[in-house]
Amino acid sequence: MPIRVLLADDSPVMLSAIRKTLDQEPRMEVVGEASTFAQTMRMIAEYKPEALILDLHMPEKGDFTPAFVNSQLVSVDCVVAISFSNDDEAKNLAESYGAAVLLDKMKLYSELIPAIMECRQDAATRFTASA
Repeated sequence: MPIRVLLADDSPVMLSAIRKTLDQEPRMEVVGEASTFAQTMRMIAEYKPEALILDLHMPEKGDFTPAFVNSQLVSVDCVVAISFSNDDEAKNLAESYGAAVLLDKMKLYSELIPAIMECRQDAATRFTASA
């Protein structure tokens, strides 16, 4: 069964590029695309993805409390944060969202699928260990 992935980025070009990359991978199924933070939170609840590709710098992010964001993201097994800026601020923000990894948007093509697979494997291990 493919991994259900939600894409969240405010750039239509990035959404298209990520979708094209994942559409070539039979282990992945893109279940939706969000272009705002609010839309992302709604789609997590609606589509219940196993993995979320999350642009750290989307509009409306500041409209949500960290507690609300974390309550939504806890249902996602694997959060992969993406950003053009991988400085300490981006790393701290990705960590605050529980992201398994922060990827540079310039290197997504080669790093995205391996990152999702590793993250899902880690989530399965955590689930098995806690059972």
